[in-house]
Amino acid sequence: MTPIIQLGLGGVGRALVRQMLAVAPTIRRRYGIDLRYTALVDSRGALAGDPALTDDQIQTVLTAKAAGHHIDSLAHAITDRHWLELLPATMAIVVDVTAAGSHAAPLAAAISAGHRVVLANKRPLCESYELFAALTERGATRYEATVGAGLPVIGVLQSLIDSGDEVRAIEAALSGTLGFLMSELERGVGFADAVRTAHQLGYTEPDPRDDLSGADVARKALILARTCGMHLPPDAVIAEPLFPATLKEISVTEFLQRLEEAEHEVMNRLQVASANGKVLRYITRISPDNGVEVGLRELPTDHPLASLRGPDNMISFTTNRYADRPLVVRGPGAGVEVTAAGVLSDIIATAREL
Repeated sequence: MTPIIQLGLGGVGRALVRQMLAVAPTIRRRYGIDLRYTALVDSRGALAGDPALTDDQIQTVLTAKAAGHHIDSLAHAITDRHWLELLPATMAIVVDVTAAGSHAAPLAAAISAGHRVVLANKRPLCESYELFAALTERGATRYEATVGAGLPVIGVLQSLIDSGDEVRAIEAALSGTLGFLMSELERGVGFADAVRTAHQLGYTEPDPRDDLSGADVARKALILARTCGMHLPPDAVIAEPLFPATLKEISVTEFLQRLEEAEHEVMNRLQVASANGKVLRYITRISPDNGVEVGLRELPTDHPLASLRGPDNMISFTTNRYADRPLVVRGPGAGVEVTAAGVLSDIIATAREL
C-alpha cells in the first residue's frame, strides 16, 4: 500500500479525490501500486483510517465538504493533532492542494522523516530559498500543478536541465484570467467591462484583485526561476498591478463599481501598442542574466505569445538546443479538473518511483 495524506478539500481537492478513486484500480493492475488515502485533512481537522480510509468514509468527507461543512463536524474527526502526527512509519506521500501559507516547514519536516510531497499549493515553494531547497532537493517534491495546472511545464524544464541543456530565457503567459482580459480588450471591450465579465464567468478569483495584482503570476515566475537554479529571495519578483493603489483596500463590491478608475492606464497602453504595430500581453520573462520581470509588455505580432487568445497559458523555453525556435508548451493553465489531473499524475509518478 502507498499511503497518501491529502491536505485540502476545496474544489481541486475534491476533484482529486474523485479522480484518485476512479483510477486506483487501473493503477493497481498496471503497476502493482495500491494508492490508499490514510488521512484527509482540512483547516479544522482530519479523518484518518486504520490503516486506510474506506470508500464510505471518503464519500462521507466529500459530501460534507460539498455541503460547506468541515471535517470537525464528522464523527471520529481528529482535531487535537497536527497532520504530521498522522504520518505512518512507512514512506507516505503528502499532497498539499490548499492555498495555505504555513505549510512549508511542516512539509520539509515530512521530507526529513523520509516521506515525499506533491504540491498544487505554490506558497511553500515561495518561502525562503533554503526552504525551497529543502523541499525540492533530491527530487523529494513534485510540483507540476503549481505553475501550469495540468500542463507539463515543470517536467519539461527539469528534463531540459537534467539532460544538460542550458536555459537562456523563458517567456510565458501564466494567467488565464489576464489572457482572457487581453483578448477582450483586443476585441474592443473596455477594461472595466472585461473584468466584470471575467468575474461573472468565474474566470477570476472571488476578489479580482488577486488576479489583477499579478501576485499569483509572480509566485509562478519565482518557482520557474528557482527551478532554473536562480537563488532568489521571496521578494525578488515584483509584479505590475493593473489597478491603482487607491483601489487596493476597498471592498470587492466597491472595487467592481470603481473599475473605470483603472481603465485609462491599461487602455492607453493598449492603444500605444496597437499604434506601434504590436500586441499587449501580461507576461513573465526569466533569464539568468537579466532576472525576472512580470507585467504588461508590447510584443511583435510574430512573437509566440502574441498568438494567444482567451484563457490559455503558454510557456516558451529558449535554450542552447532550442535557440533558433523555442520549445513551446500551450494549453489550459487553470481549471479544477485539469489541475487535479496534474496533481494526480505527480502522485502516480512518485508512487512508481517509490
